Amino acid sequence: MELGMVGLGRMGANMTRRLLRGGHQVTGFDPNAAARDDVAKDGARTADSLQALVAALPAPRAVWVMVPAGKITDDTIDTLASLMTPGDTIIDGGNSNYRETLRRAAALQPKGIAFVDAGTSGGVWGLEQGYSLMVGGDTAVVDRLRPIFETLAPARDKGWGHVGPVGSGHFTKMVHNGIEYGLMQAYAEGFSILQHKEEFALDLHQVAEIWRCGSVVRSWLLDLTADALGKNPTMDGIAPWVADSGEGRWTLQEAIDLDVPAPVIAMSLIARLRSRDSESFADRLLAAMRNEFGGHAIRKE
Repeated sequence: MELGMVGLGRMGANMTRRLLRGGHQVTGFDPNAAARDDVAKDGARTADSLQALVAALPAPRAVWVMVPAGKITDDTIDTLASLMTPGDTIIDGGNSNYRETLRRAAALQPKGIAFVDAGTSGGVWGLEQGYSLMVGGDTAVVDRLRPIFETLAPARDKGWGHVGPVGSGHFTKMVHNGIEYGLMQAYAEGFSILQHKEEFALDLHQVAEIWRCGSVVRSWLLDLTADALGKNPTMDGIAPWVADSGEGRWTLQEAIDLDVPAPVIAMSLIARLRSRDSESFADRLLAAMRNEFGGHAIRKE
């Protein structure tokens, strides 16, 4: 099956390579010529514009958009919609908010252009191990694209699925990432407790390796944690500043809207926000309050 790929950053490029290995023809576009040249070495055809990309694909066309969520996704889809024809399909594999997905699908519907949202997980490991794909869209359209999803997934019948109508793929991926926030926070807190028990001088990498086999807390995330601790046991040179890309916030907002308690996800998000406030006014004020009512010492900078 032939596919257009828009966005040849690390993940988009690796997805292109996995498709090529699976026998698919891929034509890729990225505004960065070096990115285009990189996938061309692996056998992909490339186009130097969205116009050239659409022109190179046989009808009915399928174009996978793998660009950052937000305005760049809107701009890319709008441009593609102006070039594509009824019967064509746009797949958004980025981390878009599902509400934006619903809006985009509604805008494309009068043009006869199908829209599929493919929540995609796997990161830098997906090339070799496959990608977890949560696919939303019309059943007939998803069935037509099935060979693409089967090739990108860890196996034809594992790691991917048609989870529901358009919007459901990104909604499911959003909650997936919210869960990820909680898991990461739990591991980080647990290893921090171990690290602070100085009299035992625990080897955190050794502990992680022990837990990886047979333990109820074993996981791929723990595998990656063990790898990180093996490379840098004390986390030297890493600033205690943790970003969030939006999905945790969206998950928490959805939980509030649905009256679903989600304290673990909420606190993991707060922990990330807290990590960025190195000059916390709130903590300074707390210290001042304790001094006011109890005469407790204030530590000077």
